[in-house]
Amino acid sequence: MFKLIVLTGAALLVSYLFSRLWYLRFTQYGHIPQLPSHLLWGHLKLFGEFTSRGVQDRHPDKIFEEMWISIGRPPVMLVDLRPINAPLLLVASHDVAEQISKPSKLFPYSTTKSPTWGHMIPIIGETSIIGKEGSDWKDLRKRYNPGFSSQHLWRLLPLILDKMGLFCNFIDEFAVTGEEFSLEKLISNLTFDIIGVAVMEADLNAQQKDPSKQGELVRLFNEIVKTYSDDKNNFPWWVVPLTTLKRYRLAKRIDVLIRQEIQQKYTEAKIQQEYTEVKENAKSKRSRSILALSFQDTRSLTPQLLLETSHQVRTFLFAGHDTNTSMLEWAFYELSRTPRALKAVRQELDELLGPNPDPRAICATFIEKGENIFPRMRYINAVIKETLRLHPPAGTARMTGNGFTVVTGTGEEYLVDGTVMYPAPSIIHRDPNVYGDTADVWIPERWLGETAIPPSAWRPFERGPRNCIGLELANLESRVIIAIVARKYDFIKTGLGESLLDEKGLPSLNDQGQYRVKSELYNTRRMTSQPVDGTTMKVKLAT
Repeated sequence: MFKLIVLTGAALLVSYLFSRLWYLRFTQYGHIPQLPSHLLWGHLKLFGEFTSRGVQDRHPDKIFEEMWISIGRPPVMLVDLRPINAPLLLVASHDVAEQISKPSKLFPYSTTKSPTWGHMIPIIGETSIIGKEGSDWKDLRKRYNPGFSSQHLWRLLPLILDKMGLFCNFIDEFAVTGEEFSLEKLISNLTFDIIGVAVMEADLNAQQKDPSKQGELVRLFNEIVKTYSDDKNNFPWWVVPLTTLKRYRLAKRIDVLIRQEIQQKYTEAKIQQEYTEVKENAKSKRSRSILALSFQDTRSLTPQLLLETSHQVRTFLFAGHDTNTSMLEWAFYELSRTPRALKAVRQELDELLGPNPDPRAICATFIEKGENIFPRMRYINAVIKETLRLHPPAGTARMTGNGFTVVTGTGEEYLVDGTVMYPAPSIIHRDPNVYGDTADVWIPERWLGETAIPPSAWRPFERGPRNCIGLELANLESRVIIAIVARKYDFIKTGLGESLLDEKGLPSLNDQGQYRVKSELYNTRRMTSQPVDGTTMKVKLAT
């Protein structure tokens, strides 16, 4: 009798578990377009199969795109990543993406962030503005907005320009030797130094040929980012426990260094404030950093405020150098293989800055007349915008559980509670319904003059209240670097993306006015999107 009861109970348990699993796999989100799902592994097995059909280290967005194309390009697609991660709602429509990012009565600051942002905690900290919600997020944004305003950024311009000298010296050396080098390393070190002075007015000593001579903070950041190399699925800690332990060990030391810097800058800011109250004409001596500006109304640096400030600084250091590095790599690569665009950039700079391409002369002109010059860099702005369209470095992920629905352009309504809603910028930005037959082609001219492109179809900094706080700094930095570098140097890609030469040893143009290439350069994922080979280049002085 007991045996019969046990067997009956076991059968009921198995039946319940099977029906529950069946519901989760085939019923719960069965109304959303998706590929056939496996009872145990959802779409993980299919994701692996699609991955194996191309180069293994390509960005997961590319794999998602291939899966999406295979079922007819629906406006949204479910990718069930359970039990490794929550189900993913791939958003391929800019209209649907806008519904997720815009404020509403239910979500006055836009839909809530997905818990997947926690994957970044070792780098940015658990109180980062990226993961904050509601009034906590609003208070942080209000505190740091002044430091990222256009008005304040002009005060940072001399600090940014000061870091360009070493960068140009390194490129000059490579131009003389003809040696192959990684453009990613040069630009990453430059942008790290720039974000260091912008955020903390601190010299991070990133621009060193020998990495062992870089500042400790830079070396630690580089080491922790390497632990995310080609991490396609945001593996939870229990899948990669040793890697997770390493990340938190590095994060602990990073936090110590940044807290020391914050305490020092806070003390300096208070001394400057007291001195200014005595001598009003001492205002010019105040620190220009974003951090110092955030201390304006701070009476005491409490342990909680110190922790929170450390996490914001970590966030700004990472996001401020990593994403812009990717954009600049791609911009110089696209310019190097698009002669008409490079010519247009140089003509615009000649008109705005005069014919002298010497970096010191350009820096002096920017300091004197930068506020009038930068808004007139129309073609360079188009270069930046088109590069971010075709090669967006990052995106956002959201999740709700409040009966949230999205509606497609053809009227289908989908309940998406419990899914990680991911507006995939690399797919949205290449929508042929918006960008036409040239959606996959780098054409800066599409952004000149009047355009019919909907604002929601271009979202590299995301949109809505929670757009990127540092977008103005990124744009300023990018224009400075392109303006100083583009006229003086000719970059020649080596390896992936290298130009295909004709029988005379010269590159030839395709129908879109770009040099034909031997192989395609592509992005991999190292927390954000980065060119897979570090953008190996040779360089020569422009003639």
